[in-house]
Amino acid sequence: MKNIPLSEGAFTVDKTKQFVAFDKNKDDLQQRSTGSLLVEVQPFCIVTKNDIIVIDTGLGFTNKEGVLQIHQNLLNNGINPMDVTKVLMSHLHKDHSGGVSIEDKILHQRFVSFPHAMYYVNKDELAFGLDKANTSYHPEDFDILTKTDKVIFTEGNGIIDGYIRYEVTGGHSPFHQVFWIEEEDKIIFFGGDVAPQLQQMKSRFIAKYDFNGKKCMELRQQWWQTGQQQKWTFLFYHDIKTPFFAF
Repeated sequence: MKNIPLSEGAFTVDKTKQFVAFDKNKDDLQQRSTGSLLVEVQPFCIVTKNDIIVIDTGLGFTNKEGVLQIHQNLLNNGINPMDVTKVLMSHLHKDHSGGVSIEDKILHQRFVSFPHAMYYVNKDELAFGLDKANTSYHPEDFDILTKTDKVIFTEGNGIIDGYIRYEVTGGHSPFHQVFWIEEEDKIIFFGGDVAPQLQQMKSRFIAKYDFNGKKCMELRQQWWQTGQQQKWTFLFYHDIKTPFFAF
């Protein structure tokens, strides 16, 4: 089993929820608005015996040639986006779901970004996001999930194909979910935005931007302890320095 970080770069984000590109070699965080957070935006690709899996889909940016960045990142790692078989979504905030679909500028129509993949999305998270109850969501990016047969709506906790386990945690968003991918003696854990950075796993940090910060903190402590015991590999979506950590 192989895990591949698909970094889209570093960004600052403040209370406006706008992601502004940040050059770690040139820019000064102190010059950004008060309270700005510095984060990586980093989907992952997991290659198993039977699947090529994408976990969360980034901001949905395209490069100068009009190629979706997550597609280019996959190609740079020798993976054809058409070969992706599963897309696992932790939640639908715009920095995680921007690449769910892509718009054809000529046809003025959206298409799923991974046409041969099955998308796994929590049913209640989708309903909440479409309700536009939170500026963190950008519904036009993922509204297509209500119109395609390439989606399985998860509810509660469960197992996909016998080796991918998912669990609704809430915490960061009301219906946020996390994933464990287990193959042979390896366990890869993706905690989404409940467990977005290595340093947060090691401290009793409570974030004001979380739906339930205290619950997030408690879950991180629980996962870190269990992960040490069971030798998990942790994937960190927003960590500037450490995309993954293996015990």
